[in-house]
Amino acid sequence: MKFRILGPLEVVDGAHRVDLGSTRQQTALAVLLLDHSRGTSIGRLIEAVYDDNPPTTCRSQVQICISALRRVFAQYGRPNLISTHSQGYAIEVGDDDELDCDRFQNLILLARRSGAAGAAEAAVGHYREALALWRGHALEGMDSRLIRAAARRLTEDRITAHEKCIELELSLGRHREVIAELTELVERYPLREQLRGQLMTALYQSGREAEALHVYREGRRILVEELGIEPNERLRRLEHAIRVSVETGRPAPAPAAAAGVAVTAPRTGAPRMLPAGIADFTGRAPEVDAVRRLITPAPGERAPFAVPIAVITGKPGVGKSTLAVHTAHTVAERFPDGQLFAALHGGTARPVHPFDVLGRFLRALGVPGGAVPETLDERAEMYRGLLAGRTTLVVLDDAAGESQVVPLLPGSSDCSVIVTSRSRLTGLPGARNVEVETFDPDQSMRLLAHIAGEDRVRSEPASAQALAELCGQLPLALRIAGSRLSAHPHWSIEQLAGRLQDETRRLDELRHGGMGMRASIAVAYESTGEAARRLFRRLAILDFQPFPSWVSAALLDRPLHETQDLMDDLADAQLVEITGTGRGAHSRYRFHDLIRVFARERLAAEEPAAERGAALARVLSCLLHLARDAHREQYGDDYAGLHSGAARWPLPDTMVRRLVQQPLPWYERERLTLVSGIRQAAQAGLAELSWDLAICAAPFFESRVYLDDWRNTNNVAMAAARQAGDRRGQAAMHYSTGLLSAAEQRFADARGSLDTALELFRQTGDDHGVALTIRRIGLLERESGRFDEAGARRVVASRLDEEKTQTPGRRSARPARGRPASGPSPRNVETPARK
Repeated sequence: MKFRILGPLEVVDGAHRVDLGSTRQQTALAVLLLDHSRGTSIGRLIEAVYDDNPPTTCRSQVQICISALRRVFAQYGRPNLISTHSQGYAIEVGDDDELDCDRFQNLILLARRSGAAGAAEAAVGHYREALALWRGHALEGMDSRLIRAAARRLTEDRITAHEKCIELELSLGRHREVIAELTELVERYPLREQLRGQLMTALYQSGREAEALHVYREGRRILVEELGIEPNERLRRLEHAIRVSVETGRPAPAPAAAAGVAVTAPRTGAPRMLPAGIADFTGRAPEVDAVRRLITPAPGERAPFAVPIAVITGKPGVGKSTLAVHTAHTVAERFPDGQLFAALHGGTARPVHPFDVLGRFLRALGVPGGAVPETLDERAEMYRGLLAGRTTLVVLDDAAGESQVVPLLPGSSDCSVIVTSRSRLTGLPGARNVEVETFDPDQSMRLLAHIAGEDRVRSEPASAQALAELCGQLPLALRIAGSRLSAHPHWSIEQLAGRLQDETRRLDELRHGGMGMRASIAVAYESTGEAARRLFRRLAILDFQPFPSWVSAALLDRPLHETQDLMDDLADAQLVEITGTGRGAHSRYRFHDLIRVFARERLAAEEPAAERGAALARVLSCLLHLARDAHREQYGDDYAGLHSGAARWPLPDTMVRRLVQQPLPWYERERLTLVSGIRQAAQAGLAELSWDLAICAAPFFESRVYLDDWRNTNNVAMAAARQAGDRRGQAAMHYSTGLLSAAEQRFADARGSLDTALELFRQTGDDHGVALTIRRIGLLERESGRFDEAGARRVVASRLDEEKTQTPGRRSARPARGRPASGPSPRNVETPARK
């Protein structure tokens, strides 16, 4: 199967052209092919299909397009061509012959290597083979802003390949052969000064000096009238050399510009737009080195014609902008034609539009205000034309997304780009990410010392470490804290740390001058949609973290596939962070400490108490649903368990099976979630949920010898049952406490707890609880050598069990993986090590 995008979109299977269906489906396929090496996010597909006007059903409409494409390719034996991943979709393109733009880029790479090795003839052959792949304009006829931007980049690669190829052919003396092709190219791209210089050289070397000078005059007229600028220095030198040759009758020297040699000296008036560097910049040496390597790659590492792009990502306050500016200053001398900088304010309600940024950049590059075009596309074309052949660094700070960045990318691979963003911007072709994490404790101490004073930090090391921890090791928070200490020399570090201890005032304390942690986090918060913000607030209800992805569905009372997308939106905005190695249903997330404080503020301010309580109840009910299923999966017959009448908020059966198909690993992953959930249910007055969760967790605590967890959760659930007057819950907790005492070989305590449980079960008329407790007491009597009493109790318990199990549907069809839920005989329990 062949995929062709260097012209109208086309897919061919053998001799058959594949019918790709609707325009939306073709748009989705085009984006998948453009992004095939890294996958495509659902947001990028929505942007491609709908531009800035997505309907409320856009996500489902895109999913329908993907399903339709899968059916199309299934007809040709490729049902798995489009796969699903955590962020969206990916298309499986095979070798470089399947996708024509991959073939094009590989041939260009071969051509460059051949040219570098001195094999000009072979290089020309590779260039010509690559250029022959084009069938017109890239993705011709597709009316999508995102696709048009990608097509322009491909076109830029095509023009550059033409320039390099003709440069080599001129060096081989083929001046006459390339004149017609160059004439057509110059008419098509009149602002490409390198093509114009090559045409002048070809005409001059063919004895057509007057025509060469006319080409220059025509080019100068266009540049002056349309852009208000003179031709570049190389073109002027070439024109001067030809004119001198005509006037003197002597052959003109071959100017370096005619061969496409780049100017390396600093350009007079080159823009220098970088903000000032930070004097107390601390640490980040690995990140600085990583960004430098990405934007100044070695010759063998640079992809052909691709603009090197480094995307610096990280949570609010982590120091992305500081790192970008500092790194840009360290490499400024590598970009003699200037450095452009724009603050895009992508996290605010009104991000800067690329149209406005391009206006600033064009004026910085020397274009008079009256000559700046009036449309975005024309500005972007002029911008790329002016940067062609220049070595310029572009720094774009705080980008909202790919669509804000794409028009600002240079077309010349001699330029490089640094972007900072809370999102990873995986839709930028060729971009590489540098993730910025919080400081380690040593870096935090160094930054505090830089700002507040080394003597001050050295005199209170323990308080300084506590302050850094309260700041979450975030550079912005540390900078604010250090600035406050510097502004109040009479404060001790311990005093400021004490002020930060109060979580309800922590973000108020982390504010100084124009800096504030609350404002920094709020920018990211406001950049997300209303549903994502609601999920962000409600995640703060939970006392446990990391939290599994399924809690999002329960918190919002919406289907899991929808809320997982919202969770990923929060992760893209750096408001939650992905932790651990789990994927899909097993993904786990957590808050940074300061972001959690902000989330709790917004929760209190924007969520009514009743809705908070209902959301918590759903999460705990869902946790109970999973715990019961894991219990049943591991231990078999569910009739042996003790359960409350608490409602369960169910996930889809397929998701439940996926989560708990290995019950013990699930229990291990969710141990802290269960412990916290039992405690939070008790605090919220949800007594039945509390003791039912405790009962479900007890066999796991016993099997893995988490005896402190078992004891603590029993005590919490018991207190909740007593406060609620729930005698059956109290009975269940006494029963579980008896099992715990038996596991610890405290048989007298075990008997006391079981006797209490037996009495309470009888009072509540719970024959099932009575049977379970009698059997356990019988096992204790057997352990003590009282075999007759043990046998009698076993008979009574069996009779009660028999009565219960006559009820249809009481027994689970699942086989037990381990012992019954009622626990092992005390004879078989070794004295456990205390956890």
